Amino acid sequence: MDRKERALAAIEALKGLYPDAICSLEYEKPYELLISTRLSAQCTDKRVNMVTEVLYGKYPTLEALADAPIEDLEEIIHPCGLFHTKARDVKALAQTLVRDYNGQVPDTMEALTSLPGIGRKTANLVLGDVFHKPCIVTDTHCIRICGRLGLSEGKDPAKVERQLREIVPPMEGGDFCHRLVLFGRDVCTARKAMCDKCPMNHFCPSSSVKAE
Repeated sequence: MDRKERALAAIEALKGLYPDAICSLEYEKPYELLISTRLSAQCTDKRVNMVTEVLYGKYPTLEALADAPIEDLEEIIHPCGLFHTKARDVKALAQTLVRDYNGQVPDTMEALTSLPGIGRKTANLVLGDVFHKPCIVTDTHCIRICGRLGLSEGKDPAKVERQLREIVPPMEGGDFCHRLVLFGRDVCTARKAMCDKCPMNHFCPSSSVKAE
């Protein structure tokens, strides 16, 4: 089984485990997904969802966020960690979208990554979830699990993204990465890979379960 065949097998196995591939971050508007993903750096999605419920409740529009006192944003965002930097980016992001994009989230990688605090991981997530474009979201779960599966090498997100784009069908990428997050929390965790519970143990080169 080569890398592409293993990728296709992994996609189908994870579809069986998680038929509904959904983003763990809760949002209603495209810009909310941008902000929530920025806040998720070194923070759990569960905590981000708790924080953004307060944030979007108090500042329900981009204009409100753009005008919000930075000290107030820092206080709300504080539980997410790195709150000084994240609050600054949230405010600058809202101001940029209002000023340069008429309040709309752009739909290209180039435009998205030019926004304050937005890198390729966040841009890919938005391109996939909001605009339904091909994407590969190389978060820690994706990098870890694809490495264990032998689908990618190294831990550099941009390099892993390029490697996966070569073997993952374009329109499968977004859902595949969502499923990797769920799988990485449930089975193939950072602390321990529970190979006995894995539906991919018969073709995963890192599996501790030996095929009969």
